[in-house]
Amino acid sequence: MTQKASGRVPIRKIMDTLAAMYPDAHCELRFRNPFELLIATILSAQSTDRQVNKVTERLFAKYPTPQDFLSLSEEELAEEIRGLGLYRNKSKNILQTCRILVEQYGGEVPAEREALEKLPGVGRKTANVVLSNAFGIPALAVDTHVHRVSNRLGLATSNNPLETEKQLTRRIPREEWSIAHHRLIWHGRRICSARNPKCGICDLAPYCRFANKA
Repeated sequence: MTQKASGRVPIRKIMDTLAAMYPDAHCELRFRNPFELLIATILSAQSTDRQVNKVTERLFAKYPTPQDFLSLSEEELAEEIRGLGLYRNKSKNILQTCRILVEQYGGEVPAEREALEKLPGVGRKTANVVLSNAFGIPALAVDTHVHRVSNRLGLATSNNPLETEKQLTRRIPREEWSIAHHRLIWHGRRICSARNPKCGICDLAPYCRFANKA
């Protein structure tokens, strides 16, 4: 049975169209294990995935574990990640997080939301990314792209990411949360940009409130 949001948004058609548009959608941060994804996601705040991948390629080659990171001072790690937004604050948070991982979790990343959100520099969005991509636990992280695209399409009607997440997880089947997250991000990066979205070439335009209003 097709699910409907308020205003009779054709959710199933939107989900199927996104699937057809982005059959290869995936996390564009490069990682080999939960720890690398956790660090990469912390670094991604106010930075692009491309910028983060350039930094982490050499960073993880030199410091592959939380124990290795703890051999660095805040100033040394800041130099390693210089060029990313908020790099000094990220350096402090990452080292504090690594210390907790070593002291409380044997150097492993916990697979529980509550434990993840207690780590410095880790909020709900980062926790959702790690749960979904590192552990295969259904979660739907709402970043700026997901928030913007979801509200333009009418999948959500909210001014804040948490409420957008709540609405999306009510309206999208649980088994689709993770892949829907990636497809919405890809759409936001490739077509539904914040400025000058390409509505004229968008296959979702027939179902999109923003495109129809424009």
